[in-house]
Amino acid sequence: MKSFFTQKLMRWNEKSNRRAMPWKGEKDPYKIWLSEIILQQTRVEQGRDYYLRFITRFPTVAQLASAPEAKIFKLWEGLGYYSRCRNLIAAAKIIREQYNGQFPRSYEAILALPGIGPYTASAIASFAFNLPYAVVDGNVQRVLARAGGITMPVDSTRGKSVISQLALDLLDKTEPGIYNQAIMDFGASVCKPQAPLCGECIMQKDCRAFQLDLVEKLPVKEKKITRKKRWFYYFVISCKNRVYIRKRTARDIWQNLHEFLLVEKTHRLSQKELLLQPPLQSLPEANMAENIQVSKLYTQHLTHQTICGQFVELQLQKAPSLGKDFKAVLRRDLDNYAFPKFMITYLQEKTVNLSQH
Repeated sequence: MKSFFTQKLMRWNEKSNRRAMPWKGEKDPYKIWLSEIILQQTRVEQGRDYYLRFITRFPTVAQLASAPEAKIFKLWEGLGYYSRCRNLIAAAKIIREQYNGQFPRSYEAILALPGIGPYTASAIASFAFNLPYAVVDGNVQRVLARAGGITMPVDSTRGKSVISQLALDLLDKTEPGIYNQAIMDFGASVCKPQAPLCGECIMQKDCRAFQLDLVEKLPVKEKKITRKKRWFYYFVISCKNRVYIRKRTARDIWQNLHEFLLVEKTHRLSQKELLLQPPLQSLPEANMAENIQVSKLYTQHLTHQTICGQFVELQLQKAPSLGKDFKAVLRRDLDNYAFPKFMITYLQEKTVNLSQH
């Protein structure tokens, strides 16, 4: 592959690569880092707007490090995988305190930051500082597995090692940043997961997968995601135009985001079972049917779990005693708090329904 791949890829990048992104060609390590963290588990189309909002609100890593965490989480709202946001905040503070607000320039120092793995460290090091580190993401794995006819699982220990070594061997050491961007763009626009453009591919004559009719079968992956199902029943308790919410602090999904009073179950509750839950039995006036409304079923798919559930709305005349972690918030101020997508969807639909009456 060394005899053809790198030279052909760089030629394709110069003559045919038209993939445009706002961070492409960026040399500021802070902006590169931000784009890479946002794009983890996120499509480019969705991530673009978040990236632009972040660099507008926080133009430097020092400004990000000094911002109130609640504002950062609110800006991240809807992107999911909130551990990325927690690591973003932690890394920004380290850069401010240990590096005087200047992004570290060595691969090792970049890799040591929270939330940064070998791929992201390689991207920052090569794009910002032109250091010879090869990126290996899903696009790169697919391109190299197909071009090299690699049939071992790319997510196995051996497969990862082979792909990583091949990526480093093929890297253009004089222009690693341009090469790395080129191979990712090639995977996204030509050597695509489905319906790859083999008919117009510059690698076709030398591609092992094309020669052996393995394009649709590569790359091979051995791990299958097992997804568990959780049932969340939220009790939206309001009194005198205030709604009771709390911050999720446990090490679980949606940590540091806000929620209503939650009852979690391992199975779906019937309407009768729902009305027998502790919040409805213990709160004053809660057993009055006219004060209770039950939403439709909502579902959100995460990587390893599916969240299903409903929202039970209770309008009380007397302020309830829910515990010190709950606070009463004016309905119009709910937009100031960060919620998971599961709840954002409900709140948005609730707002639309109210505006139509």
